[in-house]
Amino acid sequence: MATPSPLHEVHSELGASFTDFAGWTMPVRYSSELAEHHAVRQAAGLFDLSHMAEIEVRGPQAADMLDYAFVGNLANVKVGRARYSMLCNTAGGVLDDLVTYRLADDRYLVVANAANAEVVTTALTERAASFDVAVAGRSTEYALLAVQGPAAAEIVRAVSDADLDSLRYYASMDATVAGTDLLLARTGYTGEDGFELYCAPGEAPALWRALTDAGQQHGLLPAGLACRDTLRLEAGMPLYGNELSEYITPFDAGLGRLVKFDKPSDFVGRDALAARAEAEARQVLVGLTGTGKRAPRSGYAVVEPSGGASIGEVTSGALSPTLGYPIAMAYVPTEYSESGTELAVDIRGKSAPVEVVTLPFYRRS
Repeated sequence: MATPSPLHEVHSELGASFTDFAGWTMPVRYSSELAEHHAVRQAAGLFDLSHMAEIEVRGPQAADMLDYAFVGNLANVKVGRARYSMLCNTAGGVLDDLVTYRLADDRYLVVANAANAEVVTTALTERAASFDVAVAGRSTEYALLAVQGPAAAEIVRAVSDADLDSLRYYASMDATVAGTDLLLARTGYTGEDGFELYCAPGEAPALWRALTDAGQQHGLLPAGLACRDTLRLEAGMPLYGNELSEYITPFDAGLGRLVKFDKPSDFVGRDALAARAEAEARQVLVGLTGTGKRAPRSGYAVVEPSGGASIGEVTSGALSPTLGYPIAMAYVPTEYSESGTELAVDIRGKSAPVEVVTLPFYRRS
């Protein structure tokens, strides 16, 4: 049985449509996913992300352990900052992409994708065996709300005295928002400025309503998972299970910059990733743009423009609400990956022309 969010009753009052997602019952949309998408790009959207998994790593060797567990350098993350990194297997495949907050010298909060909560917790526990640290799941202790969009700072500032001007991107602080003590982070998954608020589950409904009231004059709308997907796609952000998997390395996904071979410690997957970094790439993740209103979708075949054999596969695709034309991400052989290359996508038996473009599709000014 799917787990309801701590905000389930609030979503029901707002008329949300629900979907089962990674074992949770979450709002997919409220009235219009198109309106919700535009609200985030032009004003602000309020998201419930309580399905995300929070895992605490704490102890004298927490930094060393995470450097061993992840491909990135977590030891040099300063207290109050966060880092996007990846957890890989020994073959270099991605088990999850995650954000890790350093809350103190010996304490980190790892935030994993909901579908990978058990995999990440198990992997971190196993990799912690030879370190003086404790790994503990904390998901039941947190609800997670996100305010995303150009007006996000004004909205949060209206209900908090936190110094938002000093809170940089990928940083966090303890703060009081609408009378609720919480962890406030300037992070997000939409391509816009915004904040993620980690609070106690019981405090979430009152916090949601306070943010809604503060955002009313700015055009804030509640936003569901459907528009979150089109927002992250426009921003060229990967989704685990689509662009990332245990069979895809960070280098395949164009994220080889996250792998830090120069950190002093060894890490899981290092040998395989070093070999992959030196090898000639066989496939590359690219952006595709089309015309008209028929959008490529995940799993659709990418073919040569003449309608030949399949050369790749779409991982994510949609009609972009912001840009007004179809966009997609796909893995294609390197010889087809240059920007401007003309290809096609088989959309339900009909060939639709597309052009390879550099990611992201959208970048905020």
